[in-house]
Amino acid sequence: MADIDYFFSTLSPFTYLTGTALDDIASRTGANVTYRPLDIMALFARTGGMPPKDRHPSRQAYRLQDMERRARRLGLPLTLEPAYWPTNSAPSSYAIIAAQAAGGGNLGALVHGFGRAIWAEERDIAQDDVIRDCLASAGFDPALAGNQLLQSAETYSANLEMAERRGVFGAPFYVVDDGQCFWGQDRLEDLELHLSGLL
Repeated sequence: MADIDYFFSTLSPFTYLTGTALDDIASRTGANVTYRPLDIMALFARTGGMPPKDRHPSRQAYRLQDMERRARRLGLPLTLEPAYWPTNSAPSSYAIIAAQAAGGGNLGALVHGFGRAIWAEERDIAQDDVIRDCLASAGFDPALAGNQLLQSAETYSANLEMAERRGVFGAPFYVVDDGQCFWGQDRLEDLELHLSGLL
Protein backbone atom coordinates (compact mmCIF):
# COMPACT_ATOMS: atom_id res chain seq x y z
CA MET A 1 0.00 0.00 0.00
CA ALA A 2 1.49 3.33 -1.10
CA ASP A 3 1.69 6.46 1.01
CA ILE A 4 1.29 9.85 -0.67
CA ASP A 5 2.36 13.16 0.81
CA TYR A 6 0.11 15.76 -0.78
CA PHE A 7 1.73 19.19 -0.71
CA PHE A 8 -0.60 22.02 -1.66
CA SER A 9 -1.62 25.61 -1.05
CA THR A 10 -5.16 26.61 -0.23
CA LEU A 11 -4.54 29.66 -2.48
CA SER A 12 -3.68 27.66 -5.59
CA PRO A 13 -6.25 27.57 -8.40
CA PHE A 14 -4.81 24.24 -9.47
CA THR A 15 -5.35 22.83 -5.98
CA TYR A 16 -8.98 23.89 -6.39
CA LEU A 17 -9.12 22.28 -9.84
CA THR A 18 -7.91 19.00 -8.31
CA GLY A 19 -11.35 18.75 -6.73
CA THR A 20 -11.61 15.50 -4.77
CA ALA A 21 -9.93 13.44 -7.49
CA LEU A 22 -6.97 12.52 -5.28
CA ASP A 23 -9.30 10.90 -2.75
CA ASP A 24 -10.95 8.95 -5.57
CA ILE A 25 -7.54 7.72 -6.76
CA ALA A 26 -6.54 6.74 -3.23
CA SER A 27 -9.78 4.80 -2.83
CA ARG A 28 -9.27 2.91 -6.10
CA THR A 29 -5.59 2.10 -5.47
CA GLY A 30 -5.61 1.63 -1.68
CA ALA A 31 -3.13 4.46 -1.15
CA ASN A 32 -2.95 6.53 2.04
CA VAL A 33 -2.85 10.31 1.69
CA THR A 34 -1.34 12.78 4.16
CA TYR A 35 -2.44 16.35 3.51
CA ARG A 36 0.41 18.86 3.87
CA PRO A 37 -0.69 22.47 3.33
CA LEU A 38 2.19 24.91 2.99
CA ASP A 39 3.13 28.53 2.30
CA ILE A 40 3.47 28.49 -1.48
CA MET A 41 5.04 31.96 -1.72
CA ALA A 42 7.78 30.92 0.72
CA LEU A 43 8.30 27.74 -1.29
CA PHE A 44 8.68 29.74 -4.51
CA ALA A 45 11.32 31.92 -2.86
CA ARG A 46 13.29 28.85 -1.77
CA THR A 47 13.06 26.89 -5.01
CA GLY A 48 13.50 29.48 -7.76
CA GLY A 49 9.83 30.13 -8.47
CA MET A 50 8.08 33.48 -8.68
CA PRO A 51 4.68 34.68 -7.46
CA PRO A 52 2.26 34.97 -10.39
CA LYS A 53 2.24 38.77 -10.24
CA ASP A 54 6.02 38.88 -10.77
CA ARG A 55 6.14 36.52 -13.74
CA HIS A 56 6.68 37.66 -17.31
CA PRO A 57 3.44 38.90 -18.92
CA SER A 58 3.43 36.00 -21.37
CA ARG A 59 3.53 33.53 -18.47
CA GLN A 60 0.75 35.39 -16.68
CA ALA A 61 -1.43 35.36 -19.81
CA TYR A 62 -0.84 31.64 -20.41
CA ARG A 63 -1.63 30.81 -16.78
CA LEU A 64 -5.05 32.47 -17.09
CA GLN A 65 -5.81 30.68 -20.37
CA ASP A 66 -4.76 27.35 -18.91
CA MET A 67 -6.83 27.87 -15.76
CA GLU A 68 -9.91 28.68 -17.82
CA ARG A 69 -9.47 25.67 -20.09
CA ARG A 70 -8.91 23.29 -17.18
CA ALA A 71 -11.99 24.61 -15.37
CA ARG A 72 -14.16 24.16 -18.47
CA ARG A 73 -12.84 20.65 -19.01
CA LEU A 74 -13.57 19.72 -15.40
CA GLY A 75 -16.94 21.49 -15.27
CA LEU A 76 -15.92 23.69 -12.34
CA PRO A 77 -16.88 27.36 -11.99
CA LEU A 78 -13.87 29.68 -11.92
CA THR A 79 -13.37 33.42 -11.47
CA LEU A 80 -10.02 34.29 -13.04
CA GLU A 81 -9.41 37.34 -10.85
CA PRO A 82 -11.23 36.68 -7.56
CA ALA A 83 -11.82 39.47 -5.08
CA TYR A 84 -9.88 37.86 -2.22
CA TRP A 85 -6.75 36.52 -3.87
CA PRO A 86 -4.11 36.38 -2.71
CA THR A 87 -4.98 36.33 0.97
CA ASN A 88 -3.39 34.89 4.10
CA SER A 89 -3.33 31.12 3.61
CA ALA A 90 -2.23 30.29 7.17
CA PRO A 91 -5.65 30.25 8.91
CA SER A 92 -7.24 27.86 6.38
CA SER A 93 -4.11 25.69 6.44
CA TYR A 94 -4.20 25.53 10.23
CA ALA A 95 -7.84 24.42 10.03
CA ILE A 96 -6.91 21.60 7.62
CA ILE A 97 -4.09 20.47 9.90
CA ALA A 98 -6.40 20.50 12.94
CA ALA A 99 -9.11 18.65 10.98
CA GLN A 100 -6.66 15.97 9.87
CA ALA A 101 -5.60 15.43 13.47
CA ALA A 102 -9.20 15.33 14.72
CA GLY A 103 -10.67 13.14 11.98
CA GLY A 104 -14.37 12.61 11.45
CA GLY A 105 -14.88 14.56 8.24
CA ASN A 106 -13.81 14.59 4.61
CA LEU A 107 -10.40 16.23 4.13
CA GLY A 108 -10.60 16.24 0.35
CA ALA A 109 -13.93 18.05 0.52
CA LEU A 110 -12.48 20.54 3.02
CA VAL A 111 -9.50 21.41 0.81
CA HIS A 112 -11.77 21.71 -2.22
CA GLY A 113 -14.17 23.83 -0.20
CA PHE A 114 -11.48 26.40 0.53
CA GLY A 115 -10.57 26.51 -3.15
CA ARG A 116 -14.20 26.87 -4.15
CA ALA A 117 -14.63 29.69 -1.63
CA ILE A 118 -11.85 31.68 -3.33
CA TRP A 119 -12.19 30.77 -6.98
CA ALA A 120 -15.95 30.29 -7.38
CA GLU A 121 -17.61 32.15 -4.50
CA GLU A 122 -15.18 35.09 -4.07
CA ARG A 123 -14.93 34.70 -0.30
CA ASP A 124 -11.92 35.42 1.91
CA ILE A 125 -10.61 32.17 3.35
CA ALA A 126 -8.61 34.07 5.95
CA GLN A 127 -11.86 35.01 7.69
CA ASP A 128 -13.09 32.94 10.61
CA ASP A 129 -16.69 32.66 9.40
CA VAL A 130 -15.59 31.31 6.01
CA ILE A 131 -13.25 28.80 7.66
CA ARG A 132 -16.03 27.61 9.96
CA ASP A 133 -18.43 27.25 7.04
CA CYS A 134 -15.92 25.18 5.09
CA LEU A 135 -15.23 22.95 8.10
CA ALA A 136 -18.93 22.34 8.72
CA SER A 137 -19.65 21.65 5.04
CA ALA A 138 -16.93 18.96 5.02
CA GLY A 139 -18.31 17.27 8.15
CA PHE A 140 -15.89 18.72 10.72
CA ASP A 141 -16.57 20.58 13.94
CA PRO A 142 -16.42 24.32 13.11
CA ALA A 143 -14.72 24.89 16.46
CA LEU A 144 -11.57 23.38 14.96
CA ALA A 145 -11.00 26.83 13.43
CA GLY A 146 -9.70 28.00 16.77
CA ASN A 147 -8.12 24.78 18.06
CA GLN A 148 -4.50 23.68 18.27
CA LEU A 149 -3.18 26.90 16.74
CA LEU A 150 0.35 26.52 18.05
CA GLN A 151 0.60 22.87 17.00
CA SER A 152 -0.93 23.65 13.60
CA ALA A 153 1.49 26.54 13.06
CA GLU A 154 4.41 24.24 13.83
CA THR A 155 3.13 21.61 11.39
CA TYR A 156 2.54 24.26 8.71
CA SER A 157 6.15 25.39 9.05
CA ALA A 158 7.41 21.79 9.11
CA ASN A 159 5.48 21.04 5.90
CA LEU A 160 7.44 23.76 4.12
CA GLU A 161 10.76 22.36 5.33
CA MET A 162 9.76 18.84 4.32
CA ALA A 163 8.61 20.01 0.91
CA GLU A 164 11.93 21.66 0.17
CA ARG A 165 13.87 18.58 1.28
CA ARG A 166 11.75 16.29 -0.90
CA GLY A 167 12.07 18.30 -4.10
CA VAL A 168 8.68 20.02 -4.08
CA PHE A 169 8.59 23.35 -5.94
CA GLY A 170 4.92 24.01 -6.74
CA ALA A 171 1.36 23.06 -5.92
CA PRO A 172 -0.37 20.73 -6.06
CA PHE A 173 2.49 18.27 -5.69
CA TYR A 174 2.22 14.56 -4.91
CA VAL A 175 5.19 12.61 -3.47
CA VAL A 176 4.85 8.82 -3.30
CA ASP A 177 6.83 6.91 -0.66
CA ASP A 178 8.85 5.21 -3.42
CA GLY A 179 10.30 8.60 -4.35
CA GLN A 180 8.20 9.27 -7.44
CA CYS A 181 6.96 12.87 -7.69
CA PHE A 182 4.05 14.29 -9.65
CA TRP A 183 3.49 18.04 -10.07
CA GLY A 184 0.19 19.54 -11.07
CA GLN A 185 -3.48 18.73 -11.21
CA ASP A 186 -2.96 17.55 -14.78
CA ARG A 187 -0.64 14.73 -13.62
CA LEU A 188 -3.25 12.89 -11.56
CA GLU A 189 -3.78 10.33 -14.30
CA ASP A 190 -0.04 9.58 -14.30
CA LEU A 191 -0.10 9.27 -10.52
CA GLU A 192 -2.90 6.71 -10.67
CA LEU A 193 -1.15 4.74 -13.42
CA HIS A 194 2.00 4.66 -11.29
CA LEU A 195 0.12 3.53 -8.20
CA SER A 196 -1.52 0.80 -10.29
CA GLY A 197 1.87 -0.44 -11.52
CA LEU A 198 1.21 0.64 -15.10
CA LEU A 199 3.67 3.56 -15.31
